[in-house]
Amino acid sequence: MYVELRDINKSFGNFKASDQVSFGIEKGSFIGLLGPSGSGKTTILRMIAGLETPDSGEILINGKVVNDIHPSKRGIGFVFQNYALFRYMTVYDNIAFGLKVQKADRKYIKERVAELISLIGLNGLEKRYPSQLSGGQRQRVAFARAIAPNPQLLLLDEPFAAIDAKVRQELRTWLRETITKLGITSIFVTHDQDEAIEVADKIIITNKGRVEQIGTPAEVYRDPQTAFTASFFGRTSFLTDYRKFKSFADMENVEQAIVRPEFVKVAKLDENIVYRASASEGIVLQTAFRGNTTELTIEVNGSTIYAHRGLNHPEIKVGEKVNVFLYRIFVTSENKAYLLENKTLSDNSVYI
Repeated sequence: MYVELRDINKSFGNFKASDQVSFGIEKGSFIGLLGPSGSGKTTILRMIAGLETPDSGEILINGKVVNDIHPSKRGIGFVFQNYALFRYMTVYDNIAFGLKVQKADRKYIKERVAELISLIGLNGLEKRYPSQLSGGQRQRVAFARAIAPNPQLLLLDEPFAAIDAKVRQELRTWLRETITKLGITSIFVTHDQDEAIEVADKIIITNKGRVEQIGTPAEVYRDPQTAFTASFFGRTSFLTDYRKFKSFADMENVEQAIVRPEFVKVAKLDENIVYRASASEGIVLQTAFRGNTTELTIEVNGSTIYAHRGLNHPEIKVGEKVNVFLYRIFVTSENKAYLLENKTLSDNSVYI
């Protein structure tokens, strides 16, 4: 492993920011640290950078313990959420800053900065100041400044948080392609689930200072291992009693039953619906247009759940009674998550 954290603990007063955190990151990978606010993800990033010191445990980079090594000696580039550009320096001088600190040759600095300006797509803007750039352009400059000294590890702290939604989407694609091209080991912090799923090779999910799960985006989304991970992705609903929904296996000691919108099929009462015999009747409480779908809030069997309905289907209105079929649910017991599929999915005799 290129980066390793071994039994890391970190507290701020009575707040436990890191609680026995351990994981390893392979060289060249792009890792997303994902979790809600206060889950400890930024503290992990800052300890790797050397901006915070763990109370106990070891941090290794390329096999070497770096706990007592100064941040400037760790070979790390850092991209901050608020860009942290020098406002009285031009684009050129901001990118060149780290190279000048290293006392690099002037010719090399000029060539390296020109290379990076081309990489970030800001040719012709070398003499502009940060105030003359858009948010997306400033973040690209911050990225170029961080990688200019050729760090072996790149850390990004919510790099798109201060950017509007459309530009953020474009920058995600650009960042992913650029880091893949450079092959630099990278870790970025985010609370945005879509961002982590789209950009990262692997995701480390944090909650209350602990690591909940590590895996590829597909693994952590499709196969959550803990109650928190199962409930974290998407707009999940909690069922008051999943046994009221037909055709699910009865498990003992179930603490929570969780359903995602994509697990739900909703149909008008006069529409044909697959597995009608296992559907439940509900009433629509709210509808919300989401662009390519309508989000429905439905009360069914004493629970409130969310579902999506495509715009190519007849409109469903507030107050309308509907048929609701659950394909699958997650249930949790002793902080473990288990997937239950509706048994009628494999029973061809129960169809409509």
